[in-house]
Amino acid sequence: MRARVPVMEIMSRTPVTVSPDDTVDRAAATMRTRDIGSLIVVEGGKPSGIVTERDIVTKVAASNLVPSTIKVRDIMSAPVVAIHSQEEVAEAARVMSDRKIRRLAVVDDGKLIGVITENDIVRIWPHLIEVTREYARLGLDEDVRGIEGHCEACGVYSTSLVLDKKLLVCPDCRGG
Repeated sequence: MRARVPVMEIMSRTPVTVSPDDTVDRAAATMRTRDIGSLIVVEGGKPSGIVTERDIVTKVAASNLVPSTIKVRDIMSAPVVAIHSQEEVAEAARVMSDRKIRRLAVVDDGKLIGVITENDIVRIWPHLIEVTREYARLGLDEDVRGIEGHCEACGVYSTSLVLDKKLLVCPDCRGG
């Protein structure tokens, strides 16, 4: 049986942040030094956006701009997609799949308290990311039937899992 795990249990509690007024070269250097692929942009203690390696490549390098002359605010993705710390990890995976993103800011009362990534989720439920990516790739909705895997309610392997109340369940556990 899959436990109902809140995001706060697996999130990184020390998200690396950047100011929107920092330059892109500083943000890139921080990513390199910390060996991470993104920074949460924080303004006034609240997350306002996210800047990723992809943002730097597509919006700065591919346009042949000078990173030291570009502000993070000019290339960040905003608003930042966030999730509450008490929300379930399965919901975080679903949000990532729906939005086609790999990271979520974790907030309590509007304040940044952490970050959760696909890699964090894969560590505890490798199949969850595969399933949510498959949903997104195929454009499937909650009426999907015939998924193979272990029932998230009872743990039994089934060839006909169905999404029911945010869980992939076997025929015996449907509606329960």
